[in-house]
Amino acid sequence: MAFIKINRQHFFHNLNQIALQTGSVDKIAIVLKDNAYGHGLEIMAELSSEFGIKHAIVRKTSEAKTIEKYFKNILILGDSIVNHEKFSYAINSLEDISCAQKGAKVELKIDTGMHRNGITIDELGKALEMIEKQGLKLIGVMTHFRSADALGSQWFWQKKNFESIKEKVKARGMKDIRFHAYNSASILRAKVFDEDLVRVGIGAYGYNELSEVFDKIELKPVLSLHAKKVSTRKLKTGQQIGYGGDFVTKKEMIVSTYALGYGDGWFRGVKYSPYITAQNQPIIGRVSMDFISLEGNKEEVCIMDNAQTAAKQLDTISYEIMTALDEKIERRVE
Repeated sequence: MAFIKINRQHFFHNLNQIALQTGSVDKIAIVLKDNAYGHGLEIMAELSSEFGIKHAIVRKTSEAKTIEKYFKNILILGDSIVNHEKFSYAINSLEDISCAQKGAKVELKIDTGMHRNGITIDELGKALEMIEKQGLKLIGVMTHFRSADALGSQWFWQKKNFESIKEKVKARGMKDIRFHAYNSASILRAKVFDEDLVRVGIGAYGYNELSEVFDKIELKPVLSLHAKKVSTRKLKTGQQIGYGGDFVTKKEMIVSTYALGYGDGWFRGVKYSPYITAQNQPIIGRVSMDFISLEGNKEEVCIMDNAQTAAKQLDTISYEIMTALDEKIERRVE
């Protein structure tokens, strides 16, 4: 079977690095959507709470209910907006306001230039009037940066747009509003942090995706992927392995099969460029739904201990590597 190890100390190290940037653990909101980026929703919620984090972010109300006991507030990014003591909901459009349940806590998302979700800057006044008329409790105003990990003017341009939003909201006399735009890339590049909250996702899990032009803050990967041996065989020269017989032995080999495949969320890859595991072993032949083959007969092997490194081999990004991992894979905190 496949299993995942979660390194508690690496996770706490990463959160400590973020806290040093924000000046306070209280300003960290841990992003736990998509099964906590593949790490395990409730496992990472419990660890976050153990570290002292009081705010979390998920996609759905069902996720929020699973981890409700660990946090003071949980922001839900995309679901039906209902009244709940601990839950607040992102408003992504004016239509969201009209459909929201009276008394619900909401956080208004502003499109400052990403052009994905959120009301336009020109719709701010109308949105605030609708929120009041609908009987909603506005507790936050937020935006999202489209190029926080890239050198250039766009990050600063969006920050300036969001600053104008802050002033307009404050000018209406609205109080007890938390403003937040910073994500992992933003907090890792910023020299000064002056907002109420930072939404930390990929950085908490150990990855600094900024380009080399920025000063690097050392982060440590939290997740490693392992697989146990299913069977071993000794093959002669010229024998073929796996579907299609793509791999042909050039010598006598001891080859073992391990319980991991694309059925578990691992990537199939391409036969002309085999994936090299964390223990420097190339996968032999095709990845199948449930199995891979490796030379040797170890009882268990480490397939990946750094999603950034794995992503470069598989021509994707670390986010996709981790979030693809099946929720049913056993996760162990060590």
